[in-house]
Amino acid sequence: IITADSISFQLWPKEMVQDAYFIDGEADMNKRLGTVVRYPITAGQPVTQGALVAPGDRGFLAAALGPGMRAITIPVSAMTGVGGFVFPGDHVDLMLTQTVNGNDGGNPLKATETFLRNVRVLATDQSTETTVEEGKTVVRAFRTVTLEVTPKIAEKIAVAQTIGQLSLALRSIADDKAELEERIAPRMMAQ
Repeated sequence: IITADSISFQLWPKEMVQDAYFIDGEADMNKRLGTVVRYPITAGQPVTQGALVAPGDRGFLAAALGPGMRAITIPVSAMTGVGGFVFPGDHVDLMLTQTVNGNDGGNPLKATETFLRNVRVLATDQSTETTVEEGKTVVRAFRTVTLEVTPKIAEKIAVAQTIGQLSLALRSIADDKAELEERIAPRMMAQ
């Protein structure tokens, strides 16, 4: 995803400049922030206008996915979706609440377990952007959340939806991502 620190202008031979390039003084790069490149780009390689996909454009979500990853959408409510405080780019844990039989034929019990950790949120409803008004992030209710997962984990989520109710637990932005990924990567690969 293109951020302000991921782009810069550089000198380029005039005879090699093409109409599709962004030219310093002519292109408003602020309008390109939040877009995604359609294919890998080497550092220093010129970016053409056709290489960028904006949120809402066809192919944006596919371009935003990591290699080998899949997007899966789950239904949520205000209660199961952290009251609308989950935004694209956040990381969440997924919890499954299901009914299990009690001991010795007793009353059924509800049980919840966290079955996935540190999953990236790609979109809420059909929005891949966070809305900001007057400098403040707007919290909105949403009915679905799209997550980035491996193909095997997508299968697990599909099954979990048939077993019980899925809920999200928002992860702290202060969590050390490298440490978390190191801890969960072997587990996710085994699943």
